[in-house]
Amino acid sequence: MKHRLASRAAAVAVAAILGACASFSPDGGMDEVRTLAQSRLGAPAKSLAVDSARNTVETLLQQPLTADAAVEIALINSPGLQAKLAEVGIAEADLVAAGTLRNPVFAYASKRNAEVTQIERSLLVNVAALITMPTALAIEQRRFSQAKVAAAGEVVAMAAGVRQAYFNAVAAQEMVVYYSQVKVAAEAGRDLARRMADVGNFTKLAQMREELFFADATTQLARAEQAAIGERERLIRLLGFTQPPAALALPARLPAPPSAPITLPTAEQTAMDSRLDVRLAALEAEAVAHTLGVTRTNRFLNVFEAGYVNESETGNARKNGYEITLEVPIFDWGSARIARGEAQYRQALARAAEAAVVARSEVRVSYAAYRSAFDLAKHYRDEVVPLRKRIAEETTLRYNAMLIGVFELLADAREQVASVNAAIEATRDFWLADNALQLALAASADRAITPPSRATPTAAAASRGH
Repeated sequence: MKHRLASRAAAVAVAAILGACASFSPDGGMDEVRTLAQSRLGAPAKSLAVDSARNTVETLLQQPLTADAAVEIALINSPGLQAKLAEVGIAEADLVAAGTLRNPVFAYASKRNAEVTQIERSLLVNVAALITMPTALAIEQRRFSQAKVAAAGEVVAMAAGVRQAYFNAVAAQEMVVYYSQVKVAAEAGRDLARRMADVGNFTKLAQMREELFFADATTQLARAEQAAIGERERLIRLLGFTQPPAALALPARLPAPPSAPITLPTAEQTAMDSRLDVRLAALEAEAVAHTLGVTRTNRFLNVFEAGYVNESETGNARKNGYEITLEVPIFDWGSARIARGEAQYRQALARAAEAAVVARSEVRVSYAAYRSAFDLAKHYRDEVVPLRKRIAEETTLRYNAMLIGVFELLADAREQVASVNAAIEATRDFWLADNALQLALAASADRAITPPSRATPTAAAASRGH
């Protein structure tokens, strides 16, 4: 009866271990990454399944690019992002490896002399790895979860970088248009000043001022064109194109800011609930705590192998038996491993606390910058630009009535364009601040989320007690 109960218990234990074995998921863990990212980004995160969606790029390029379309193309095309997402596959492979039974070890020895041949055969199984397999699986499952959260953070950071490059590129392109208008006005003033100076109706000093203004306008346009090229190329790099696509067209101007700013009465709590770096730090602390418990439990179980042994010798009957290999804890009692684990746990808790402090501060700073940028953009849109337009209309009326000369008209046109350029910068700064705020609510605003640390013992090491 005792033998049957022991056999049944062994069978149940083996079944439980085999049932705990992990296998590769159909989506490689990307569904959860997509869900985590999409809840913080919106629709563009749907394109993480890149291999079947490359035709989407051509469709998106058939019309002027929007910020959301730029993010979607980057998620499909960016090799840098795909390299970071591969960490999820690596973590899943480690998980499956932790749930795979170790191969048995076969040993064969043959000893001969002139009359006697002695042969030893043994087949050993790593019992320690078998016993600790559920623990190893739990450790690697946590690492897999960390890798998915880190990958979602990389998606969010990539999207924020693409949006920033997009707004800068559109604004730089818009600046070129207005600096071109400044140059046209300056060139007209210069030519008119030359003709009037030739007939003696313009002083040399006034002519040189018009010449200098044209030279400055030419310099500003050249710098604006170079800045537009640089910003466009930066956007192209983030979109993952090796060559600038001929069909890539940016809109003529930035979208207008919303009529009212967003309000975040619980911005800090929102960040604590949704920021991926805070969640990753918490997962890291949980993983270290679990590993520390395993280390304490397995402090003496380093090497434990058991198996069948067969020995045969010329002229003698075959001998059958078993062999057990067990490391005896004489010198190493595991205290160093426990001390190391406790220090790593304290470190993980401190990092989690730091992540919470940084998250709250970044959200406060980002929201303050957002409100300031919104107020400035609204001021230019509602006050400065309309006022400049009315001044231009009044100046034109005075010119038509011959109350002012052409140079006064050109000077007013230059001032109006300068105000419009400032309005463009204010609109760009608003969208950049809005992008930074959304990033601060979802992930770290200063750095990309790092993949799970390997500072804690791996599953294989835990199964060996190291």
